[in-house]
Amino acid sequence: MSDEYKADIHFAGDDFFIGTTPSGHSQVLDTNHERASAATPVELLMIALGSCTAVDVVSILKKKRQDVTSYRVEVRGERREEHPRAFTKMEVKHIVHGRNVAPEAVQRAIELSEEKYCSVAASLRPTVEIVSIYEIVEEV
Repeated sequence: MSDEYKADIHFAGDDFFIGTTPSGHSQVLDTNHERASAATPVELLMIALGSCTAVDVVSILKKKRQDVTSYRVEVRGERREEHPRAFTKMEVKHIVHGRNVAPEAVQRAIELSEEKYCSVAASLRPTVEIVSIYEIVEEV
């Protein structure tokens, strides 16, 4: 049996929308690219991918007892020129700051996220090439 989720998107006028998540959190979306006063749906998709894998990677690195002092993810995307302007490729860069963080641990955490845990990546992967890279910054 599959879980069912329901989000609600309401047109608020003047190219604004209000999206409400299944858990009841609301997010303003702006589809006027010139004004750009809130995130667009495509930008939220990029954040969804980055945050989905980030949650996994941080959790796995904690379990591996890696001394991570700071962590962030950058997501870059390439889209088709023609409509629908779907993503064709997304690059996910994991930037890990810490002390004696093992590259093998970071690589394995990313692999587990990609192959087993990140449902956003799994949803995108049939049509989007997702490339993950990482950088470890040694803290003193």
